[in-house]
Amino acid sequence: MNAPLHLWLIPLLPFAGFLLNGILGGRLPRWLVSAIGLLAPLASFGLVLNASRSITGFWANMPLPVAEHLPFYWINVGTLHVDFTLVLDQLSLVMLLVITGVGFLIHLYSVGYMHDDPSYARYFSYLNLFLFFMTTLVLAGNILLMFVGWEGVGLASYLLIGFWFQKRSAADAGKKAFIVNRIGDFGFLIGIFLLLGNFGTLTFSEIAAKLATNPAWTGGILTVICLCLLTGATGKSAQLPLYVWLPDAMEGPTPVSALIHAATMVTAGVYMICRTHFLFDHSPLALGTVAIVGAATAFFAAVMGLAQNDIKRVLAYSTISQLGYMFLACGVAAYSAAIFHLMTHAFFKGLLFLAAGSVIHAMGGEQDMRKMGGLRKKLPITFWTMTAAVFAICGIFPFAGFFSKDAILYAAFLHDAFGKALWFVGFVTALLTAIYMFRLWYMTFFGETRSHDAHPHEAPVSMLIPQIILGALSVCGGWIGIERFSVYLAPVTGARIGTSAFPHLELILSIAAVLIALEGWLIADKYYRRKPERPAQIVAAMPGVCSLVANRFYVDELYGAVFVKPLLAFSRYVLGWVVDTGILGGAAWLLGGTASLGGAILQRWQSGNLRSYAAWLAAGAAALLLFALIPMLLSSHGINLHWTGF
Repeated sequence: MNAPLHLWLIPLLPFAGFLLNGILGGRLPRWLVSAIGLLAPLASFGLVLNASRSITGFWANMPLPVAEHLPFYWINVGTLHVDFTLVLDQLSLVMLLVITGVGFLIHLYSVGYMHDDPSYARYFSYLNLFLFFMTTLVLAGNILLMFVGWEGVGLASYLLIGFWFQKRSAADAGKKAFIVNRIGDFGFLIGIFLLLGNFGTLTFSEIAAKLATNPAWTGGILTVICLCLLTGATGKSAQLPLYVWLPDAMEGPTPVSALIHAATMVTAGVYMICRTHFLFDHSPLALGTVAIVGAATAFFAAVMGLAQNDIKRVLAYSTISQLGYMFLACGVAAYSAAIFHLMTHAFFKGLLFLAAGSVIHAMGGEQDMRKMGGLRKKLPITFWTMTAAVFAICGIFPFAGFFSKDAILYAAFLHDAFGKALWFVGFVTALLTAIYMFRLWYMTFFGETRSHDAHPHEAPVSMLIPQIILGALSVCGGWIGIERFSVYLAPVTGARIGTSAFPHLELILSIAAVLIALEGWLIADKYYRRKPERPAQIVAAMPGVCSLVANRFYVDELYGAVFVKPLLAFSRYVLGWVVDTGILGGAAWLLGGTASLGGAILQRWQSGNLRSYAAWLAAGAAALLLFALIPMLLSSHGINLHWTGF
């Protein structure tokens, strides 16, 4: 008999850390706050490792998936039964290892980065709360419980982005992220309602079983459901057109960017599509839409990343672009490739943000790359770890990103005739990725120091250890290979990536992808090391185009003019004046006036004079007597009158 895994402890431990630091943190010594904040994700990571050993044959040879039901129903109405079911399978196990493992490293990094912050305990309580909701999202056995975790990570993200709420920009960024995600979540919620109406259940396994018994069911309402789910995914994973919140989210502490906006929360949309792939597989239109959204986002964000000077904003647009690659993989039904890139991306993008945090820490809070330079010798460990991450994200062999990005491009090329166009967009995006990432590399670490106000120094050990570990994973994290990885995920995500009849096609495409990345490196080397004056000349020669890209194609301004300002005007004038002041205020005035008038009349009746009361009593008695005598008098004259209600 296999011992239970107690999956519920995985999210519960971070929640306990949230409560302890959130309630008592202000009265605890800093070392104890750190211990609570670190032990919660570390213990969850240990439980995940224990579960992975148990279910992969080391101990109990327990088959997947493993489902644990809490001993009570959540919703039990008629034929609808929704309970708290946690499911551990190949897909959720990979996600949990990433969330808790990388999450713990970022918590450890935060000990040094946030050491002097006066709200140290509040920061760690928010981080633990985020892990609680993220692990709940991943472990959920039904889409409603997933939605609880989905909304929870949105709340935690809002709290962490606006952590320094004293800054107007940070508070606005938190609100922007929250509102934009609510737009996507509205579509997600509509999709949940449609699932319930058409399947009568919200449990993933039951929905998949019903579709398996009816393989001919394609398109139609399934397409509508998938497009609603995609709307939620575009908001959470910052895809077109709901990507605008993520660049501004860099206002939060840098470890928050590493945890939420690189390794975990923004990948929730990718995970959700892979988890519900049995729906998308029945809708070619929805899958095609996912692929187009992903390819367009990957290219569009890469273009904007070329002209950003804030080191964290470059990485933000890079995150959006890499998420686009994952959506592209989902759109061509290469779900294992999407999760493979999700995993390697957590390694190298988490490292990029942590290394950027070390640079910002060394530069006294400076984030403008134009004021950096020459940090290679002053920050040697940060330089070499970030170098590993840069090579990984550019897809240069043998770093982790090469294997996962190559799998996505190969799957896109094999998809169909339309897939060749998607492959080309991804191929060009790889060139742009190499250009802006090596641009960041050169501007930050090479050349002469362009700021004389800062005195750069290497980060403390608590910040360097996570960078070194993620640096090693950025180098070798992809060596497992897409073949073994897709075989492992096949029971959950379905068929593996196909093969081409053309000999050595995969090798040819891999070489081409590496060459295009090297070409991007050479371009960045030319313009930002050997001829650093050339970028300024290009800007002077094409001011309109460069201004358009530097200002992010004025998408935020466009959204403000088309959506935000009209909505504010509608709220202020129509809802504020007409509805609130006119209708609701008028109704309140009418009710109040009616009550006052009635009170004035009744006040005259309640005079306190006994003779007045006797007179009213006599008048009432006379009225009742008259009311009773009138029918009798009329009937004596042959007229029958019946009072209604008597």
